[in-house]
Amino acid sequence: MFAVIKTGGKQYTVSPEDVIKVEKLEGEAGETVVFDSVLLVGGEGDAQVGAPLVDGASVAAEIVDQGRGRKIIIFKKRRRQNSRRRNGHRQYFTTVKISEILTGGKAPAKAAKKATPAKAEAAVAAPAAAEGDKDDLKKLKGLGKVMEGKLNEMGITTYAQIAAFTAEDIEKVEEALAAKGRFERDNWIEQAATLAAEK
Repeated sequence: MFAVIKTGGKQYTVSPEDVIKVEKLEGEAGETVVFDSVLLVGGEGDAQVGAPLVDGASVAAEIVDQGRGRKIIIFKKRRRQNSRRRNGHRQYFTTVKISEILTGGKAPAKAAKKATPAKAEAAVAAPAAAEGDKDDLKKLKGLGKVMEGKLNEMGITTYAQIAAFTAEDIEKVEEALAAKGRFERDNWIEQAATLAAEK
C-alpha cells in the first residue's frame, strides 16, 4: 500500500516503513505525527484519488531526527563596483519513518498530533521597543503592511532592531516570514541602519 502526501509545499510517495526527509516539523524524536493532506491512496484495489484530498485518509509517521542540510554558499558580485556579498544557509529538515497509512477516518495506533510546519521564533538582536518608539517599517523598500504586521507580532518594531540582526537572526526571520533572501535582495539591514541613524 502506498500514498502520496503533501507537506511543506512538496509531495512525497510513501509506504509503511519508508524513511524520508521533509521540511521541518514541530516535535521531538520519538513523537508521532499525522499527515492529513493525502492526495492519493493505492496498492489495494483501485487507487483513491483525492479532489484534491482523499476523504478520511491520513498517514501516521514517527519523528526520527531533527537536522539541518549541508551549507549552501550564496555569493554575489557586481563587476567593477567593489561589491561582494557572501552568505551561507543550512536548511532545517525533519526525518520521519512512515508507520501506517490510514483510510476511512481511522485513528493511528499511537497518540499523535497533526503534522504542522515549525514556526521559527525570531531571535531579536535588540530589546523590544516601547509602544511609543515603534517605527514605520513600511519605509523599508519591499516591505509592505502585511509583512510589517508579522514582524510586529515577533516583537520587531524598530529600525535599530533590524539593523542589529545577525546572520542567524536573518535566517530565522526569513523562515518565519516565508521570504527567503529578502533581507539581502532588498538590503533591509542597510536601509534600517540608515533610517535609524536619521531618527
